[in-house]
Amino acid sequence: MRPGERGTAAEQRANLHETCQALRPLLTGGDIVVTHGNGPQVGNELVRQERAADEVPALPLYLAVAQTQAEIGALIESELAAVAERPVVCVLTHVRVDEDDPAFAQPTKPVGPFYSKDEARALESERGWALASDAGRGWRRVVPSPEPREIVEQPAIEALLDTGAVVVAAGGGGIPVVRRPDGSLAGVEAVVDKDLASALLAGRLGAEVLLVLTGVEHVAVDFGRPGQRDLQELGAAELAAHAAAGQFAPGSMLPKVQAVLRFLERGGRRAVITTPELSEKALAGEIGTQVTS
Repeated sequence: MRPGERGTAAEQRANLHETCQALRPLLTGGDIVVTHGNGPQVGNELVRQERAADEVPALPLYLAVAQTQAEIGALIESELAAVAERPVVCVLTHVRVDEDDPAFAQPTKPVGPFYSKDEARALESERGWALASDAGRGWRRVVPSPEPREIVEQPAIEALLDTGAVVVAAGGGGIPVVRRPDGSLAGVEAVVDKDLASALLAGRLGAEVLLVLTGVEHVAVDFGRPGQRDLQELGAAELAAHAAAGQFAPGSMLPKVQAVLRFLERGGRRAVITTPELSEKALAGEIGTQVTS
């Protein structure tokens, strides 16, 4: 979804069409896994459920994640298949978290639309939501975001990659679950950060490169201030120092930076942050923020 849009299916498909066309050069060879977010969509789904609560039972948050993962995955699969020239398969993905993760006591993950400060205060009072300012763009509902520990469908993703397919997986950070003593999975009320889940999956798959696509060509320090400086080529230690100094907004660039650092810690060779339109040049090392271990 882009600024000013309502998020209709037609709008989302049109946006994905442009993005998938930009990714065409990356799809010609090698193993590729595509992940994606779902913040606005899962928030909208929760609003729909709340307004229809008198007619149909509301679903728990983890099932709203599952619904939007399937919804967006289906759209990506159909648009990507037109340019990939090989099979594209969407895997409904569960991500295991720890039941005692401290994040459950401190909601931080933004979901859904943006509100004004006055609207946020009213929603806190009327619906019992927790809302927080999101990188200066407005106020959004925040929910628990526990640390991803395991990609449950990793073996299936690996098997599909072995067939030559492009795999769409871990959408929206994955469906958050905990493992019961009998080995079964139980959904929990949370949203796993999509960037951290992507970094975990990339590390477990032994990926060489993690390519994080966002709305800016480079990560910047002193963003929005007179001394703003784009980061182009740097090591993980330097990027970590900038993060520790508070250079990156928690609801915006920080999760992407954290994902890059974790991927490199797990043995990844290189991570890149840039826009979809520049992904081919970025993968070639010519543009974007290039980070090595």
